[in-house]
Amino acid sequence: MKTSILACVLFFLAGGLICEAQNSYWVKMLSNDTQPSTDWKAFSSKAAGDKYTDSIQNSFQNEGYLELYIEREMIGPDSLLMKLVPGEKYFWESIAQGNVPEEFFKNSDPLTREYSSASRLMRHVIIESENSGYPFAQVKLDSIQRNGNALTAVFAYDAGPLILWDSVKIEGKTKTQGNYVQNITRIRPGQPFSQKQLDEASQVLSRSPYFRQTQPPGVNFQIKKAQALITLSDRNTNVLDGIIGLLPNANEPGKLLITGQLDLELFHLGGKGRDVTLHWQRLNIETQSLDISAKESFLFNSPLDVRVGFNLLKQDSSFLSRYLSLDFGYHLSTKSYLRFFTKRQSSDVLNTEAFRDVTELPDIADYRWNQYGVGWIWDKLDSPYFPRRGFFLSGEFAMGNKKILENTGFPREVYANLNLNSPQYMGKGVIEKYIFIKKTWGMWLKGSGGFTENQNLLLNDLFRLGGLKSVRGFNENFFFARSYGYINMEQRLFFGENSFLMVFTDFGILENPYFAPALDKPVSFGAGINLDTGAGVFRFIYGVGKSNLQPLQFSYSRIHFGYLARF
Repeated sequence: MKTSILACVLFFLAGGLICEAQNSYWVKMLSNDTQPSTDWKAFSSKAAGDKYTDSIQNSFQNEGYLELYIEREMIGPDSLLMKLVPGEKYFWESIAQGNVPEEFFKNSDPLTREYSSASRLMRHVIIESENSGYPFAQVKLDSIQRNGNALTAVFAYDAGPLILWDSVKIEGKTKTQGNYVQNITRIRPGQPFSQKQLDEASQVLSRSPYFRQTQPPGVNFQIKKAQALITLSDRNTNVLDGIIGLLPNANEPGKLLITGQLDLELFHLGGKGRDVTLHWQRLNIETQSLDISAKESFLFNSPLDVRVGFNLLKQDSSFLSRYLSLDFGYHLSTKSYLRFFTKRQSSDVLNTEAFRDVTELPDIADYRWNQYGVGWIWDKLDSPYFPRRGFFLSGEFAMGNKKILENTGFPREVYANLNLNSPQYMGKGVIEKYIFIKKTWGMWLKGSGGFTENQNLLLNDLFRLGGLKSVRGFNENFFFARSYGYINMEQRLFFGENSFLMVFTDFGILENPYFAPALDKPVSFGAGINLDTGAGVFRFIYGVGKSNLQPLQFSYSRIHFGYLARF
């Protein structure tokens, strides 16, 4: 019993000694005209206490109390009483510009009578100098004069040597070329050094889909030259994924039907931002699609990108559509991207047997549409794949002449009073917002909308919606729409950098003039998982939806899943 009591006493004494050791220095400030009394403040050492008193002294001097005096009185070896005697408060009557260039004062706060305004103005001059090729510039106050509490002075400026960008040095496990980094960061040899440009380069590099930035950008200064140091590590961005199936061909006995899906995506070829993609899908005997595109970034080291594309869609035995596109993109800034594009869209009816006795143009027909458009992208996301924060906005508008071709399989009278040449318009836009709530919780909101207009609008003109990338809980390309708008909302629970559980709901409103009723308001909800395995991404989403064409029943639920392997 006595042993237990002794142990408890020693324990509490030890705790008291530890507490005392952690707070071995105390400071109290007595009241004066400008500062009220404070309670005793505990510090771990005398050095920490002195740092606190120095910070108080500096803050008073920055407010103009240049004659500040501190009366100190030690109470024992570990306690300090301090009383501030501020003295007179000084202010600026005027400060002459001196030899500071006029452009360095632009966009700065004007000088006020407050004593601290001079230091703010000098900091602004230094920042402007660093961003204009003078990273070693200095500015100070000269010819200081006093008239009572009023002060006057003159700025004295020393620009130092003009520093120009010399080159960009790429380090790390990457195939990225220096010219490509120069183009996306806009750090170009021969231009004046800019600290702001170097800081923004870090943000741009961190958003690249091709590589990761393993270290913040650095800089080597040589004789009037600056070399940017960029350390990168390539991402696994290339994709090769596919399924091939062999089935008996019901239309041609004794022969096999090849079905399946192939996704080939090659990015950043040669370290120059050159991309090539191919997507082919054939899941039944009569419907298949092919999508091919190629992109060349920063053509001839200009801010211009060029992309060509070809798309083919065979919709069962109804029609065959082809798209041939040419796209020019211009980098307005590191976040803003402007596009100009042209596209030739062709569509032909495959089976005319059902239309031999029609008296008016049916919902599908042969046509050609040459369109010209403009698009714009504003990207402030913090990651190219799975952002946690940021905002994304894109939109495009196109117009052109549409020509309906006379099909000999249709009765001639369906074209009698028809304007075969007419203007057609198309527009669409997307807005996304990623909300970071805490490390393990985030939200994703997306709104999309579009329209197409023509006096002879056809079914094979309409947008195709539904599936994983639009309104979930429905089959891929389930809906036809002349105009549409839909909202995706997700709550995400993260358990890894790019892995999360989620619940979602989607709302939409679609207009299809060939269905009754023409207006449809699909809604869906569900849950899923996104799992980053290191070598790829596994995604599994279960959803159920309701529309005019699909009742809200779990027997109509859809599972969207896939594994995207990257190398």
